[in-house]
Amino acid sequence: MSDTNFTATVPLESAPSELSQSSPQVLSLREKILAIRNGLRQGQQQMADWESGPLAVSAVPGAGKSTGMAAAAAIAIARQYERLARSRSSVHRQLVVVTFTRSAAANIKAKIRKYLRDDLSLPQTGFAVYTLHGLALNIASRYPNLSGLELENLTLITPSQSHRLIRTAVEQWINNNAEIYFRLLEGQQFDGEETERLRRQSVLRTEVLPDLATTVIHEAKSSGISPEQLQNWSHETSDNYAILSIAAGLYEQYQNLMRSRDFIDYDDMILAALRVLENDSARRIEQNQVFAVFEDEAQDSSPLQTRLLEILASDDQGGEGDKGDKGDKGDKGISLNSQLPVGERSRTTTQHSALSTQHSALSTQYSALNLVRVGDPNQAINSTFTPADPIYFRQFCEECDRVAKLATMNQAGRSTRIIIAAANFALEWVNSFYGAKNQKSPRLPAASPFRQQIIYPVSTNDPQKNANPAPEGKGLELYTPRDIHHTVELLGKRVVELFAPDPSNTRAAVLVRENRQGRWLAEMLAPVCKEHNITLYDVGERDRRSHVPQEILALLQFCDRPHSPDYLKAALEVLVQRQLIPTQDLNALASLPEEFLYPGPLAAPQAEPVEKAAHLCRSLLRARMELPLYQLISFLALALNYDQAELATADKLAERVNQQISGGSSMGAMLSALSEIVNSERFEPVETEDLEAHYTRPNQLTIITMHKAKGLDWDYVFIPFLHENLIPGRFWVPPQSQFLGDFTLSEVARAQIRAALHGESGIPDVSQAWEQAKHLKTAEEYRLLYVAMTRAKRLLWMSAAQKAPFTWSKPENLQEQAPCPVFPALKRQFPESIEV
Repeated sequence: MSDTNFTATVPLESAPSELSQSSPQVLSLREKILAIRNGLRQGQQQMADWESGPLAVSAVPGAGKSTGMAAAAAIAIARQYERLARSRSSVHRQLVVVTFTRSAAANIKAKIRKYLRDDLSLPQTGFAVYTLHGLALNIASRYPNLSGLELENLTLITPSQSHRLIRTAVEQWINNNAEIYFRLLEGQQFDGEETERLRRQSVLRTEVLPDLATTVIHEAKSSGISPEQLQNWSHETSDNYAILSIAAGLYEQYQNLMRSRDFIDYDDMILAALRVLENDSARRIEQNQVFAVFEDEAQDSSPLQTRLLEILASDDQGGEGDKGDKGDKGDKGISLNSQLPVGERSRTTTQHSALSTQHSALSTQYSALNLVRVGDPNQAINSTFTPADPIYFRQFCEECDRVAKLATMNQAGRSTRIIIAAANFALEWVNSFYGAKNQKSPRLPAASPFRQQIIYPVSTNDPQKNANPAPEGKGLELYTPRDIHHTVELLGKRVVELFAPDPSNTRAAVLVRENRQGRWLAEMLAPVCKEHNITLYDVGERDRRSHVPQEILALLQFCDRPHSPDYLKAALEVLVQRQLIPTQDLNALASLPEEFLYPGPLAAPQAEPVEKAAHLCRSLLRARMELPLYQLISFLALALNYDQAELATADKLAERVNQQISGGSSMGAMLSALSEIVNSERFEPVETEDLEAHYTRPNQLTIITMHKAKGLDWDYVFIPFLHENLIPGRFWVPPQSQFLGDFTLSEVARAQIRAALHGESGIPDVSQAWEQAKHLKTAEEYRLLYVAMTRAKRLLWMSAAQKAPFTWSKPENLQEQAPCPVFPALKRQFPESIEV
């Protein structure tokens, strides 16, 4: 696919002769449009030149796609004003801009308004900015009879592995499928020993099956796949456990429970909007209000979300003139099936048909869309826990390339040149190493982890300020500390050096792979930052505060029913997460609650970790007996060693619960009120700091995960702990579930569903699906590292300690750890950046 094969629309400098006949106001508007366009980079100008039809924009990190999209959106709105002025039409259509998060939506909305107000002197109207789910909810709520959503009677939930609805679906499936469940219980071999049977029951009911249900519901539902379709797919493959059949059964139970309780999830919003658009009249009304759709972060869209945008961007009316002046290219009477993304349509119409036979039809379909999709498949970092596989945006790019409607924003001004060189090298190295490795295996897809797209520095006459800033020192520093404590020493020293000259203009961040690293690092760096008056902001703290209601509920449920294995295990998991008890086999403890909590005189002595856990659990039960109900939540918050903000959140929670149960105070009422709060997700933690705007404050060292860092940048970025066991990581089967085999059911099911959606020639068997799942994880982890590296402007600091913990739940247990494979390659490529 060519990066440069793009034919721009007629440039503004050579506009039609009608310009000379235009009114002075229109002429002035065109001059203002030209001024905005000339202030953009080449790739951004290609976006600004869009007038109709489809356009794919593949943008490298730091290329300024948000700025380019805002400018292009303002220009598109201005051109719509021109069309209305020429045609004197009374039909007012708007531009719909869609992005991934609420913060991104607010940011791009502000930028568009600024262009309209300051640069074009136009009203700040003619457009709407949504998140994808916000757009779907807007459509569905205006047609309740078609969507089936009566919002005042519905509760929005986000199902997770621990959600009670998932657990209930699992229990109902077990009751209805005793034979299949017994087959899972036997696993690869089973000697019938009672203690082992109880342990396996606990693993299946609280871990394996909830994980499978959550994964499959996200994958299938977000792709428009019903439980019946999933059951049909299960007949195309076979394994000892019938994994896809189990998945379909769990999915069906979940859907039945959702309907019976008037619950909806985020995928239901999209499905409800699509139900509205199945109606010819409603679809025409919606499409007549929209002259185009612009989508940001397109690589993160699921198949259903893409389908929704394509329908909105189509023109059922065909020749009405002001929707991009497409003549009669409109697709009259669109069927929803024709709107499916490439892979999904291939599977739901002609199973296993070759993708090549669809390209001509797709090119025709895409040519009828006023749709601009902007993204970077190399920054797709959500594909292993959402259905947002980058393959869909890549396919859109390929289809647009066929009709010369692919633009590439490959110039980036964010980072200094050596950081760009390091990111490009990492991309090339990963593709050459893993691409060649995967092509040798017939089980793996041929696609490389990255799309071949090089980042280039901007030109010397770049219109935007501060492009490709000067490096700090070498710009790239590579360290190999002795261990993680030496890492902190080196990192802290460098932080102090960087902040000393001008702290009020210094922004820095440490990017970690998981929150446990961030928590440990924050504790280690706190004394250094305090001594030198540097603000230390651990973003993970806020995430932990949002979990306060869930943690309190888990402990209260245990206090109410300590004999329940499920409630005991949930409470123990909270205590492990809070690092109050050592990590251990919780299933073994929870399978026999009475023996664990109150061992008899003939019981074998408990190991020290078990004894510590049992003692803490007994203290919770004693508090339940001795304290009044209204004090329980505050006591549990103290028992969990909550910090100040978490304690404030717990106090707020206690106050709300006590208000709800006033007049009928009981443990049952308290649990009911708390469950409602947790499941409705309408409880906000107490914030002691502002959110995303404060991640990049001056005189602050921000500790943040690589995932959350996407879309942000700092002068100096530190990436410690680059070890192979985390990036790319190894797919490993938890010891407690190894009785099922050397794979996990959820990942096998995910890979099988993706294979079906992507139109592969057959659904892989278990071993093939497990290999494909490994490939998906490897690709995403390297894309995550690429995103992390490209957050840095002036200095990228990277390290891989010789000794590190195997798991960060036990940071004190150090052992030799191999570096992430890219790290030694970077040292060979940039020897001058090696620090000793």
